[in-house]
Amino acid sequence: QVQLVESGGGLVQPGGSLRLSCAASGRIFGIGIMGWYRQAPAKQRELVATITGGVVTSYADSVKGRFTISIGNGNVKNTVYLQMNSLKPEDTAVYYCYADKIVSAMGLLRDYWGQGTQVTVSS
Repeated sequence: QVQLVESGGGLVQPGGSLRLSCAASGRIFGIGIMGWYRQAPAKQRELVATITGGVVTSYADSVKGRFTISIGNGNVKNTVYLQMNSLKPEDTAVYYCYADKIVSAMGLLRDYWGQGTQVTVSS
């Protein structure tokens, strides 16, 4: 069974930084796409950033230049990170890890989500 487990959320002051991590566990041979979405209260879930093939990145306009998505190397290659700098109160949301096109012992798996981690930006 494949699971995505996030960590790294918390409370930070405006202008501060946080790094989110999401580790995919299970008998995984590779993951095509990993990313982060977020959902603020009373708003729809929105895309934050994705990384395809471990190389090609894409960002929402609202986070470009402030957030960086990356994939771990070696023993943490099935881990995706989101480095968030210059955080703003409007970045407050639950952040969800996402993985698609997971090549696993169970075959090709699609559309997996983590449980979410809260990020609060407030003074």
